[in-house]
Amino acid sequence: MDFSVWLGLLTICSLGAMTPGLSLAMVVRHTLGGGRRNGIICSWAHSLGIGAYALVTLLGLAVILKEAPMVFNSIAIAGALYLIYIGLQALRSKGGVSGNLAEGKSTSALTAARDGLAISIFNPKIMLFFLALFSQFVLAADSMAAKSIIVLTPLVVDGVWYSIVAMALSHSAVLPKLRQNAALIDKLSGVVLILLSIRVLVTL
Repeated sequence: MDFSVWLGLLTICSLGAMTPGLSLAMVVRHTLGGGRRNGIICSWAHSLGIGAYALVTLLGLAVILKEAPMVFNSIAIAGALYLIYIGLQALRSKGGVSGNLAEGKSTSALTAARDGLAISIFNPKIMLFFLALFSQFVLAADSMAAKSIIVLTPLVVDGVWYSIVAMALSHSAVLPKLRQNAALIDKLSGVVLILLSIRVLVTL
């Protein structure tokens, strides 16, 4: 695989990771609710889902998904319902980050990992990204090393980017200020999750 091809892949993956959306909201929530460790756990769990989509696309299964709308829609519906559930938790005073902080609790590492993985696996936008953009780079995977690079590039880029976000937000000069506004962040993230999930359901 040519270096220029990999550079193109790196650029697209970086732009995809840096685009604000549901994934960013989830990393912010878990960094806010559990500190740097949970933010980083959420980040790398999310990146594992990204890596799974890269592998699925490489194996050609993404094309099968595209040609099987029932399977695709089932994944999208399950994901949307799960995101609505998370959004409703955020809106509830006792179910969101602010409620846990008020009770002296923090989000568990397992919850951070679960939500990070789920937000990548069940996000239809990520699925469509790999179908539309990532698949063009699969043809350049002419060896086992190239195939490994094709899968690892989006995984590592995603994990590194959101880890940087988690570390920046968990800085001692930033995190206390965020926690002062935890209730507002809960409400905003809850509304965003629910609205985007409803949009997914309406546009299927």
